[in-house]
Amino acid sequence: MPVKIGGLPAHVLLVHAVVVLLPLAAIMLVLGVLWPAARRRFGLLTPLLALVGLALVPVTTHAGEWLEDRLPRSKAIERHADLGDQLLPWAAGLFVLAAVVWWVDRRRELVWRSRPERAGAQAGEPSPGGGSTATLVRPEATEAREAAPVWVTVLLSVLSIAVAVGMTIMLYRIGDSGAKAVWGGVANLPAR
Repeated sequence: MPVKIGGLPAHVLLVHAVVVLLPLAAIMLVLGVLWPAARRRFGLLTPLLALVGLALVPVTTHAGEWLEDRLPRSKAIERHADLGDQLLPWAAGLFVLAAVVWWVDRRRELVWRSRPERAGAQAGEPSPGGGSTATLVRPEATEAREAAPVWVTVLLSVLSIAVAVGMTIMLYRIGDSGAKAVWGGVANLPAR
């Protein structure tokens, strides 16, 4: 895993990707569970952003540990490192929920239909060979959709909102502790 990028500590650069991708995925997930049109519009992008954010967390943490070993010991840095170690489960939860919400919505939107194999076959006519192929198509507006039970939808929505909010608060706490560790003494510098 990289510990330096262009001569700079990688942690300083990677943290920006985590701070952008995870809250963006959290916002998209919350919008998606509250507004189905947004969920369909975002599609696979929400779980993909959450996955990239999740993958960057251990890389960023590793780079942070490398940097911590090269800095003088302080309580502020130790607190930041301890909080940083707590982000991975939140990021994993965000990804899992984003993927499940996407999968449940996809399952609801797509239904299996039979389609005659030969071109020009009329509805109801058997196809040559007596078989048909299964095809994924969007259901007509009048067809009943295979919807998840209401309790599943409610549970996914509540869990998604809770994890998105919890992860965002955790990310804020980590960033705040890191800023205090780096810039804590700047306010006390004498004026010129």
